[in-house]
Amino acid sequence: MSMLKEFKAFAMKGNLIDLAVGFVMGAAFTAVSTAFIQGLVMPFISLIVQKDFSTWKLTLKEAEMGADGVATKPEIAVLYGDFISAIIYFLIVAFVMFMVVKAVNRMKKKEEEAPAAPPAPPADVVLLTEIRDLLKK
Repeated sequence: MSMLKEFKAFAMKGNLIDLAVGFVMGAAFTAVSTAFIQGLVMPFISLIVQKDFSTWKLTLKEAEMGADGVATKPEIAVLYGDFISAIIYFLIVAFVMFMVVKAVNRMKKKEEEAPAAPPAPPADVVLLTEIRDLLKK
């Protein structure tokens, strides 16, 4: 029974909950960023280079066709266009995350700039300071 209590205490720690929320938000961000990049960015890049990246490949071995026109052995190819698309996707996501972290750091810096007033010294320290000042006279 104590193992169950330990697990409950572990699962309810703030850091674990924050991690779970971050994971779910990351998955949602991935879906949105994938749709944005594949649906909006890559068509414009394909328009600029006059070719769709998904068709860029290096064919190592052509597909073997049977007498009925159906492929008996599939084509063997290196799909470097998909790799280039993944690199572009990574660069865009990395840049967006950089901008988010930069904005968060800027907000934190503003919070840190307003220093709190130093705490008042204890009463005995104040009394000793007054005695010292009186003795100096």
